[in-house]
Amino acid sequence: MADTANYINDRFQTFMKGLGDRYEPYVREHLYKVYMVLGSTAAATTMGALLQMRDFLDLGVLAAVATLVLVLGLHFYKDDGKNYYTRLSMLYAFGFCSGQTLGPLLGYICSINPAIILSALTGTFVTFISLSLAALLAEQGKYLYLGGMLVSVINTMALLSLFNMVFKSYFVQMTQLYVGVFVMAAFIVYDTQNIVEKCRNGNRDVVQHALDLFFDVLSMFRRLLIILTQKEERKQNERRQKKN
Repeated sequence: MADTANYINDRFQTFMKGLGDRYEPYVREHLYKVYMVLGSTAAATTMGALLQMRDFLDLGVLAAVATLVLVLGLHFYKDDGKNYYTRLSMLYAFGFCSGQTLGPLLGYICSINPAIILSALTGTFVTFISLSLAALLAEQGKYLYLGGMLVSVINTMALLSLFNMVFKSYFVQMTQLYVGVFVMAAFIVYDTQNIVEKCRNGNRDVVQHALDLFFDVLSMFRRLLIILTQKEERKQNERRQKKN
């Protein structure tokens, strides 16, 4: 056991040294801040969802409107070096309201099988960590070419969603869910490398960079929740049919 622990520690130290050699101190510091803000935003989202699920606070439609207003506010209210804490508060409010909008879905899933939430959360966390590390250890700027392709795919999916509101195709719906997971995974890789490049070019907007990654993580989590829930619903329906 001691040998295993020493081996893991040695590998971890080697990995950290590799990152240290690859990135400048100011880039490492920026990434640290981004991931800290990302984690605290996720905590605000969790709080918003829990308050909604426990019926302590339910903003309803107001939460959805607030998320739109806040994200637009963060887009137009650019970082000027003096408004960091104001924009950080806006980001936390956005995370909280996102949790409020997620609450009803989580409440429904709890009535089916609460383990789905843990599975989706674990899958999202492991995927995010793995892809972030892959992006950081990859060749500098290797995946930046993905940006244009991913935006095109997102635009196509948005257009299909509009058409599907009329035609209501189950195949299109499921395709968008599964393709969406892979698209968000690719965005994690792209955004991670893009943040590094922006930092090296003088853009140290921690709030915006954390928001970019938060979008990726939240979108992937939502899709995994829906996919796993639909699978569980099919299993339960099959069990009922067998009993009948």
